[in-house]
Amino acid sequence: MPMDETQGNSNYALERLRALLRSDSLDADGKLPTERTLSEMLGVGRRAVRRALEVLEAEGRIWRRQGSDTYAGPRPDGWSDHVGSIVAGTDLMEVMEVRLRIEPQLAQLAAMRAKAADIERMYDLVKKIYESTDADGRELWDGALHRQIAQCAGNGFFLTIFDVINRVRQDEAWQTIRERARSASRTRPVTFGQHTAIVDAIAARDPARAGEAMRQHLLTLQESLIRITSLDHSETEVDKTLA
Repeated sequence: MPMDETQGNSNYALERLRALLRSDSLDADGKLPTERTLSEMLGVGRRAVRRALEVLEAEGRIWRRQGSDTYAGPRPDGWSDHVGSIVAGTDLMEVMEVRLRIEPQLAQLAAMRAKAADIERMYDLVKKIYESTDADGRELWDGALHRQIAQCAGNGFFLTIFDVINRVRQDEAWQTIRERARSASRTRPVTFGQHTAIVDAIAARDPARAGEAMRQHLLTLQESLIRITSLDHSETEVDKTLA
């Protein structure tokens, strides 16, 4: 299997590039190394690097000059470098509980504050999620959409909290169980409809509808994850009985 097609390589590249953007190792003008150089630096294929750069561009973290040059935008707060231990000890259900408390409010704020260009980018990300043909791509674009909404809420403290939560979805275990939940319930068209409903409400400047659409979307995901984890637990108990 080619290196850039290994599950999680794009997530790994994204995490390393986020760290690079937070560091002081870039040139004074913020220019990033070429895709070839980044591929060699990170030990992943150029396809993985390209995908990670596309996500960062969608988030507004980098921009590309006509041609091949790529430049860093403003760096996020550096304290998120220290949240790895928090993420490592966090249960997926705990993450969903927090997301249900925070993301509907972020969607409400985005409905009041998002610019037309922001909403256009949201619709583009919804389309990219639906058109992605592999789990890696779906997770990357899904994360980019939810972060775009969080960013458009216009609250830096909320965004910092969201970034901590969002670190969990870069974990391979999260990606695996999310994809199992999608496959088990065939939720791809449902997810597309829910994402569209969220962005439609934001575009309509309807905070209440945007918040409720986000809440319903997260509840659907939570229910799918509960079914998958319950099934895993049942199978483990059966295995113990037969052992």
